[in-house]
Amino acid sequence: MSGSGRHDGRGRLGNTLSNLAVAVGCVLFLGGFAWGAVVYKPYTVPTDSMTPTVNAGDRVLAERVDGGDVRRGDVVVFTDSTWGDVPMVKRVVGVGGDKVACCDKDGRLTVNGEPVEEPYLHAKGASSLIGTDDKAPASPQDFTADVPEGRIFVLGDERSTSMDSRVHLQDPGQGTVPRSAVEARVDAVAWPMNGMIGRPAAFAALPGGVSSEGPLPLQVGALLVGVVLILGGAAHGPLSARSARKAERPKASAGAH
Repeated sequence: MSGSGRHDGRGRLGNTLSNLAVAVGCVLFLGGFAWGAVVYKPYTVPTDSMTPTVNAGDRVLAERVDGGDVRRGDVVVFTDSTWGDVPMVKRVVGVGGDKVACCDKDGRLTVNGEPVEEPYLHAKGASSLIGTDDKAPASPQDFTADVPEGRIFVLGDERSTSMDSRVHLQDPGQGTVPRSAVEARVDAVAWPMNGMIGRPAAFAALPGGVSSEGPLPLQVGALLVGVVLILGGAAHGPLSARSARKAERPKASAGAH
């Protein structure tokens, strides 16, 4: 086989592979985008009640879930007429059957008598209620609540200003929210791009554990791989043509002599 024939064969194979890469990339990109659109819903957080985890004006991605799948530690979006019929974003700290109280001698929240460490309350940007050198207590006011079955007890991470279950302790259900009111679970802050919201380790140690991670990392991975394949496949043609032109130059020079 001549050199030209071998080159043509490699060229055809390269074109086939590049077309395949573009096709697979399109499937991954469009599939990941469609999957995300079905599973996730964007929300804009209107207040600073979840600072520093989520700040006012942040754009979050929340996975559509059934209220029955919610676990302690989840940051959820819910709508309850008792709270004003507008979507609220809070953290679940108690589920049906729990006794939620605050604060113990170390200023911590307790669930069924077990103290819960909440590092997100003291992250950079969180306000301090008792000075700059000490950690703020989990709540500026003491409270105790028994969570009825089928309901959840929720708090904001900005405990000094959040209007949460503590404000509704005198309501039926002691400030709890029905699981059926939950619309979604917040998995990530999309803008600014602060990344995934993790599941608190302290809640993982309690009976029932924490919820599993949502599919967002897989969806983002599919999008990124799709983009790489599309760009790589599309670049093959120009690069191959440039390589062919370089290969022809020595032949042209030899013919001139």
